[in-house]
Amino acid sequence: MINKISSSVADALASIQDGATIMIGGFGTAGIPNELIDGLIDQGAKDLTIVNNNAGNGETGLAALLKTGRVRKIICSFPRQADSHVFDGLYRSGKLALELVPQGNLSERIRAAGAGVGAFFSPTGYGTELAKNSDGTPKETRQINGKNYVLEMPIYGDVALIKAEQGDRWGNLTYRMTARNFGPTMAMACKTTIATVHEIVELGALDPESVVTPALFVSKIVKIKRQATQAGGFKKAA
Repeated sequence: MINKISSSVADALASIQDGATIMIGGFGTAGIPNELIDGLIDQGAKDLTIVNNNAGNGETGLAALLKTGRVRKIICSFPRQADSHVFDGLYRSGKLALELVPQGNLSERIRAAGAGVGAFFSPTGYGTELAKNSDGTPKETRQINGKNYVLEMPIYGDVALIKAEQGDRWGNLTYRMTARNFGPTMAMACKTTIATVHEIVELGALDPESVVTPALFVSKIVKIKRQATQAGGFKKAA
């Protein structure tokens, strides 16, 4: 019987290895799998490469992971904002490498990995510093129909950590609103996908037309509680 439900976050994350490339879903503060990030901090894997839209806020979540010193590189499109002081300090001191990728290119590079696309040409970044590889060498360029393009390579991951809304024991997932963001493509681009859900339903309870991430791309799911609001109620996953 296929059953991908893990008993705890710690159990779901136990097999993550040092040196792994980990994709973490989320857009700003929407859809970030904070429970899985906290679990990864406790798990202890080091020398990690993190792929995310940004580089953390304040002292929690992704910023807390960076603060442990166990991340060697981050690939993202929006590393700096008013409260990104953890990233700022690590990057300026040379303790964290950064690969800056325009947001559309980041999304498409992840999608390309999941779709089996070898590479693609994008106009974004042409003629700028972003048209260079991490070692400073220029990326391949091409003119197509009179427009200049830069060759971009897929981003593959070892593990995707994502936040969903509902799931079943096979691992079929639905999302809530903007919490969906990078999750579905990251699940396709990684060897292993671990997802948190707020509700586990019986097989057949999910409308097939509403399943965004099929079980084929999911390795483990963990049920988590909704966060309580100050008023004592519960807030939906953003």
